Amino acid sequence: MTLDISQHPCFNDSARGRFGRIHLPVAPFCNVQCNFCRREYDCANESRPGVTSTILSPGQALYYLERVLENDTRISVVGIAGPGDPFANESETMETLRLVRKRFPEMILCVASNGLNVAPYVDELASLNVSHVTLTINAVDPEIGANIYAWVRDGKSVYHGQVGAKLLWDRQSRAISALKERGITIKINTIVVPGVNDHHVVEIARKVALLGANISNCVPLYPVAGTPFASKDSPSHEQIAAIRSEVSKYLPIMEHCTRCRADAVGLLGAPMSPATAACLRQSAAMPINPFDERPYVAAATSEGVLVNQHLGEAKALSIFQIEGRKIRLLETRSTPPPGGGAQRWHALADSIKDCRAVLVASAGGSPRSVLASKGIKVVMMEGLIEEGVMAVLNGEDIRAPLRRQHHCGAGCSGTGTGCM
Repeated sequence: MTLDISQHPCFNDSARGRFGRIHLPVAPFCNVQCNFCRREYDCANESRPGVTSTILSPGQALYYLERVLENDTRISVVGIAGPGDPFANESETMETLRLVRKRFPEMILCVASNGLNVAPYVDELASLNVSHVTLTINAVDPEIGANIYAWVRDGKSVYHGQVGAKLLWDRQSRAISALKERGITIKINTIVVPGVNDHHVVEIARKVALLGANISNCVPLYPVAGTPFASKDSPSHEQIAAIRSEVSKYLPIMEHCTRCRADAVGLLGAPMSPATAACLRQSAAMPINPFDERPYVAAATSEGVLVNQHLGEAKALSIFQIEGRKIRLLETRSTPPPGGGAQRWHALADSIKDCRAVLVASAGGSPRSVLASKGIKVVMMEGLIEEGVMAVLNGEDIRAPLRRQHHCGAGCSGTGTGCM
C-alpha cells in the first residue's frame, strides 16, 4: 500500500492542524548520556523528550494503539521516540513496528533516535515501510561533542570524551547514508546549547545535507534540573531565528516542533486527554501480551508477606489474584530444581504461564530474558507482596523503596558502566 506521507504533522506544517501522531513508549534505556537529558516517568507536568507516564511492552503498545484509534481518527502517524533510544531497545522497537505494520498497513511509521545503533536495522525499517526517521545530531566535531555527551555505550564498551563523540558521529553519518539509499525521509534534530554548539549548528547542517538529510529542526535547549546543563540559559528567539536562517541555506527548516513527550498523542501541542491517560495506564496493566489470559501474579517469598527471595533460590512461588480490592493467595507452585541452564527457566515459564509477572528480590539475565520471551514480566523489588501485586495488576510503576534498580541507562546520568 502506498502511504500518504503528506499526512505526517511533524514533517508537513500544513498537516499539523488536521492530523495527529501517537508515540508508543516502548524504549526505556539509552546508549548515550547527553548533558541536557534526564529520562523520567510520571512527570505529568512536563512536555519534553525523555518523559513518559509508563513503559509499554510491544503487545501492550498495540493494544493501546487500537484503543486510541477507536476514539481519535486523526492519528495518521505511529512513532517510537523513547523515553530512551529505540535502538538501545532494538528488540522491543522492531517488534512494535512489526505488530503495528501488520495490524495497520496504512499507518505512517516513524522512529526518532540518536543514530548510534540505527544502521544494522535500516534494511528491516525499509521493508516495514518506515517512511520517516529523525536523528538527533548535536555535533560533528568530536571536540564539541565531548562537551555534550557524558558517555557513549556501544555494546559492552563505554566511551567518553572525544572518543565517544567521534564514534557517535561516525555511526550517525553511516545511518544517514544508509537511510538515504533506501529512500527514507531523514529529519535532523539539533539541540542548540548556547556557548557549547550554537556556533556549530550550521556546520552540522552542511555536513548532513551532503549526506542526504531532508530537513532540519533546530531545537532550543530545555534546561532540566539535575543535569549538567541545568544552569544554562535557553537560546533566545532571536538567536534561534538567526541560526535557522543560516541553516536554511542547506536544508528546509521545521519551525513548529513542540518537543513531544515519549508518550505524546493527538495533535501537536495538545495535551493528553484524561481518557487517553487512563487508557495508557490500563494498557500498561495488561499482560505483556494483552490478548493472553493471565489473571495472576507470582511472588518469591519465604513467609508469604514480603518479596524477599532471589528467583534462582526460590523452591516455590506463591500465586496471587485480586478479588475485589484485596489480593488472595491462590496456591503455591514448586519451581524446577537448579541446573539445566535455560531449560529450567522455560519449564518455570510453562508452570506460571497464567501469571503476567513474577515478583522477586533479584534475578539473573537468563531467567529475565526467557520469562520475558514467554510474556512474563520479572519485577525486581523488595517489600510487601500486596503492594507489588496491586501495582502490577493496576499498571502502576513499582515505587521506591519497592523498586530495585538494576539497569544502567534507565534514567540515571552515571558513568554508563553499569550499576554497582
